[in-house]
Amino acid sequence: MISISHKAKQFLVLLIKLLIVGGAFYFIYSQLANNDKLDWEKFIVLFKKNQSITGISFILLLSVLNRLFEILKWQNLVSYLHKISLPEATKQVLGALTAGLFTPNGVGEYAGKALFFEKSKTKKIVFLNLICNGIQMILSVVFGIFGLLYFNSNYNIITSKTVAILFGLFFLVFVVTFLLKKITIKGYSIEKLIHKTNEIPKSIHQKNIFLAVCRYLIFSHQYYFLFLAFDVDLPYLTMMATIASVYFLASSLPTFQFLDFAVKGSVAVYFFGILGVNEWIVVFISTLMWFLNVVLPVIIGSYYVMNYKILTPTLSFGEGDKT
Repeated sequence: MISISHKAKQFLVLLIKLLIVGGAFYFIYSQLANNDKLDWEKFIVLFKKNQSITGISFILLLSVLNRLFEILKWQNLVSYLHKISLPEATKQVLGALTAGLFTPNGVGEYAGKALFFEKSKTKKIVFLNLICNGIQMILSVVFGIFGLLYFNSNYNIITSKTVAILFGLFFLVFVVTFLLKKITIKGYSIEKLIHKTNEIPKSIHQKNIFLAVCRYLIFSHQYYFLFLAFDVDLPYLTMMATIASVYFLASSLPTFQFLDFAVKGSVAVYFFGILGVNEWIVVFISTLMWFLNVVLPVIIGSYYVMNYKILTPTLSFGEGDKT
């Protein structure tokens, strides 16, 4: 077995940190500097026309609240193992977000959070992160389906027959999933997953759902208020249904965090184009949402990545540890 010296290990860890942070900043710069659809001149003109310290502060506050509720969700779920402070939860969430920036669908985020815990807890941390992200996905699906139905009832994108076929397919997938729940693949099954989920106290699940709903309402309304800031005047329900549809469909597509705004932007251009909204406005708002809710947290998360220290096997979590 090959043994790595302490200094070599330190150098390797530093190199990985630099690659993660350097890669994150490179991709951010690349996406902002090389996007031909971003008309900065139009944006500056509109910004000068509608600039407001109160308005800017409000939008920034929504970004802070969006990430804060995600941090509170993680703090709540980890309390199943042991209690962690809000600063510690912040470090874990933002550090993991940075690490998962250029992995498909943020898969690296799972490994990123696990690094803050003992190796023996890796599976449990990955499972808790699955629940943390899963509830957000479920809400996107639920709100998104209602949004699509409302949008379609007003603009007839697809026929009633197509809607019925889609619901039939969803029902079929649900039935097949239920029938196959006992089938085990590499020791894992849907039934076992449900059993593990039920082991977590209901109070933690209830709080997780509440925080997830709050987070969904915050970032969807941030999208809404940005459209208002860009002089887009459409009925509230139409706007919210369109936003819900965009998030649902965009979240269903496999992508990377650093390309998140491009995917959501493409879907948003189609839907808001039907409503008569200029393409450049939709692209700019999608980019701003990405910048406010991904780029800014990643910048802060880079600090935590650079200050990350490998846990030693002797680390103890104290009396609150349940494992």
